[in-house]
Amino acid sequence: MTGSATILSAAERERIAAAIGRAETGTSGEIVVLVAASAGLYRSPGLALALAVALALPWPLILLTDLGAGEIALTQAVAVLATLLLTLNERLRVALTPRHWQRERAHAAARREFFAHGLTGTRGRTGVLIYVSLAERYAEIVADKGVRVRIADAQWRTIVADLLGAAGRDALGDGLVAAVEQVGTVLKAELPGTRGDNQLPNRVIVLD
Repeated sequence: MTGSATILSAAERERIAAAIGRAETGTSGEIVVLVAASAGLYRSPGLALALAVALALPWPLILLTDLGAGEIALTQAVAVLATLLLTLNERLRVALTPRHWQRERAHAAARREFFAHGLTGTRGRTGVLIYVSLAERYAEIVADKGVRVRIADAQWRTIVADLLGAAGRDALGDGLVAAVEQVGTVLKAELPGTRGDNQLPNRVIVLD
């Protein structure tokens, strides 16, 4: 799995933190950026593939070879073990997972991280989470109810699309800086205000 230091360099995280500070000036909104290597472990697809191999492999061996029962059982066991070893690779496990399952898992993870990192605890309920999960190529902006009453979720779609495009070009750091700046522009227009104390730290949370 990708280490946190390679997901975003220290310099990139500093740039994003500085962008958060600038974006929060002139608005009551509070922005948090979280980047996850993956939204889940996806063990089930690998197990399902191994089971399919175990069930399907004996039949062609029985029909097309002269192998005995013991030899077939041994071949079956080796094939299942090899399949399980292959699915230790995270990219393969994700690739075996249907796209809509990946999106559902990442969407649920975004909601979970929103609550886990205290974004519902701000005065005025103005927390905004910019969430990215790299394995699923998924991004989402989750806003608390104080933001949603003023800003429709549809306003975030272009920002999310641009962020995913940057991530696809291996420019995640630049994409996150741009996303923070764009979110800040929307917040300043719809939720202007003079920020008092910084209720949430201006840092990037990286989950590897």
